[in-house]
Amino acid sequence: MDIKYLIQLKNHPTIKEKSTDYVNKLKPLTEAEIVSLEVRYNDEKTFPAALRELLYLAGNDCYVLDYGLSDSQEEMQEDGRKWLVKHNKTINRPFFVIDVYNGSNQFLFVYLDEGDDPLVYEAVLYDKTTGWIHCLNNNVQLSEFIDNQLLRLLSDQNPF
Repeated sequence: MDIKYLIQLKNHPTIKEKSTDYVNKLKPLTEAEIVSLEVRYNDEKTFPAALRELLYLAGNDCYVLDYGLSDSQEEMQEDGRKWLVKHNKTINRPFFVIDVYNGSNQFLFVYLDEGDDPLVYEAVLYDKTTGWIHCLNNNVQLSEFIDNQLLRLLSDQNPF
């Protein structure tokens, strides 16, 4: 796969933590696994290019995202959708969860109908207002979000 948006992530397949000897390593999905996710979560349409790149480079493990307790991307997608039901919430556009945190109360996602480098949104499921979904960090696109998280990690800061 040609990488156009997540060049910095591609250039850092491993990161050594400065304070320890631990090496974080990206763990990818295969193109066949990505197509399977597209079939299931995007009505057989191709995902936005930046999301495909993220999954191709780090779909099984990414040192700047927390996939929660999920064992797979599919499990994380199903968990996010179950949490929406549990909190009586609905997202009416095609979306894909990219990060999970705060138990089952918050996740980051992208809409799958916003072009090749979609904006990153946060769903705050316990929020009772109509603003429970908001765009993250002043309309940050997926590639910029990943680059910013990577820069934090390279600066020996916690990306979370």
